[in-house]
Amino acid sequence: MRDKMISSGALRRLAVALTFATAVALSQPVSAQQVVVIVNGSPITTYDIEQRTKFTTLATHKTPTRQEVIEELIDEKLKVQVGQRYKVEITDTEVETAYAAMGQRMHLTPQQLTQALAHGGVDALTLKSRIRADIVWQQMVRGKFQSAFQIREKDVAEKLESSKKDDKNELGYEYSLRPILFVVPSGSPEGVVEARKRDAEALRTRFQNCDTGLAFARALRDVAVREQIVKTSADLAPALRKILDDTSVGKLTSPEVTAQGIEMFALCGKKENRLDAAAKREVRDEMVQEQFQAKSKRYLKILRSGAMIEVK
Repeated sequence: MRDKMISSGALRRLAVALTFATAVALSQPVSAQQVVVIVNGSPITTYDIEQRTKFTTLATHKTPTRQEVIEELIDEKLKVQVGQRYKVEITDTEVETAYAAMGQRMHLTPQQLTQALAHGGVDALTLKSRIRADIVWQQMVRGKFQSAFQIREKDVAEKLESSKKDDKNELGYEYSLRPILFVVPSGSPEGVVEARKRDAEALRTRFQNCDTGLAFARALRDVAVREQIVKTSADLAPALRKILDDTSVGKLTSPEVTAQGIEMFALCGKKENRLDAAAKREVRDEMVQEQFQAKSKRYLKILRSGAMIEVK
């Protein structure tokens, strides 16, 4: 009899195990158990399809067809699987960082993003699984086709020139500037600051060109004429770029109060720079993205052709 009896400790352990198993089962939607497609042994369920449909609708304000969602999930499975094959490991921290960055672009904290998704009926894990697949795929494609993403400066210049539709909009400038600072000691009263602003305005009025104007500025008391700096349109904020574009060569910009004192810039040179750095960066990024999309599409087609995809 004693051999057939179960101890009270064993019963308690069994009860805990059953309770845990039941909780896990109940936490999963019934639809999650319904397999629709198997990709190289990895299942895609109706729950996966439902969640991705809700997410895509929430993100694009368009409801995709069921087949579009299935095709997207198949591609995602293949991306993750090839990453595993080549030992591309993405940590949870990397995923969480990308998730937080996505929220930040929408001016949301990670918690707020999770709440926004939940409001639309989307589990945050749905988005995080997609993020993981995207990171894996980026690394795989860039690693496998690295040479294709080395864009030559000559190609960038040619595409930039050929893509111009409005020369005026594409035109950039290179500015030669000499900062001039009217020193104001920290903590000076407002009256001192205003007096130095009047001194700066007086210099601005009589400043006719950099040759004579800079020499005159150096002779003034507590005035520093700094070394020349060269900036392109791409280096400057739009507001400062407008100020310089409205300033004639050989003249000074309006006085600005800074932490060191009253600062102005002498515009000593300005020349056209049609291949502006900002435009070049944009064109280069577009070319890299075009190459990435082409290689990605081709590689995914190869993976699909060799995959075992079983539709239930």
